[in-house]
Amino acid sequence: QVQLVESGGGLVQAGGSLRLSCAASGSFFSISAMRWYRQAPGKQRERVATSTSGGSTNYADSVKGRFTISRDNAKNTVYLQMDALKPEDTAVYHCNADVKVLGYWRDYWGQGTKVTVSS
Repeated sequence: QVQLVESGGGLVQAGGSLRLSCAASGSFFSISAMRWYRQAPGKQRERVATSTSGGSTNYADSVKGRFTISRDNAKNTVYLQMDALKPEDTAVYHCNADVKVLGYWRDYWGQGTKVTVSS
């Protein structure tokens, strides 16, 4: 069984920073892409950032230049450094990963961590 566990959310003032972490644990062969999504109340889920196993990254236009995704493959962990936070960044942030288990690639999600940015 594979688990993704996020941490690092909280309450921060506009202009501040937070760093989210997502650690994968369990029995698996490898991890390919790792992503951060967010969902604000009443809004659709939005993909915020992606990190591929090859080292490429991409970002939603809404966070470009403010958020940075990184990963530590030895720790099976992905991070999201969020700077210059805005009230509109308030959401529950979920980690997502493509994980190879018993020869098959499967999609896993974390339970989410809440980020609240006050104005």
